[in-house]
Amino acid sequence: MAEETIIPDYPRGITFEQVWAGFMEDRKRQEETYRQMKESDERLKQQMAETGRQMKENDERLTRQMAETGRRLDRIGEQMGDLSNRFGEIAEHLVVPGIAARFNELGYHFGSIVDGNYKILDENGKIKTELDIVLENDESIIVVEVKAKPRIGDVEHHIRRLEIFREFRNKRHRDERKIMGAIAGAIFGKHEKAATIEAGMYVIEQSGETMKIDIPEGFIPTEW
Repeated sequence: MAEETIIPDYPRGITFEQVWAGFMEDRKRQEETYRQMKESDERLKQQMAETGRQMKENDERLTRQMAETGRRLDRIGEQMGDLSNRFGEIAEHLVVPGIAARFNELGYHFGSIVDGNYKILDENGKIKTELDIVLENDESIIVVEVKAKPRIGDVEHHIRRLEIFREFRNKRHRDERKIMGAIAGAIFGKHEKAATIEAGMYVIEQSGETMKIDIPEGFIPTEW
């Protein structure tokens, strides 16, 4: 049996072999810790790579879904726009035939000729605004906007049209006739009707197969 070397400076007579054994044991623990940390790092990298792959797949799938949703919305928008245009055409067909007669009952004396789809162009030849119906006599002009179902915003837009029409008439024709507005609708809501009247414009509503002009007591049309 080999003799153990006693290291005098070590406390309690610890031998060199014991110190070496302790050193090696500590090194093994460090190596094991390093191995475990490296394995954890590899697992984390794999998990991050897998997460990234899944996120990319989800992002691509979401992008495809959003694109498909966008296409469907476009189709629905086109269909709704077409349906709205058809409702507008129906409403306009109800309004045009008897509109002059309805206003003549109020004493305006318009002729039977009605200008439809009246366009006002700017200096560059681009359409500045469009008017559905324009009724004229020697003293007055009434511009009618036709909607299947008028909304509050339509009242504001029609006021702007009337302002543009007034400017155009003054500038191009030096026309000083009274200009008034009206909104016709196949379906007229209570609030939209009130807003139209408050703006001083005539309300033209569907009544059976024709249209009627609803004039509340004390109503005075605004002149542009």
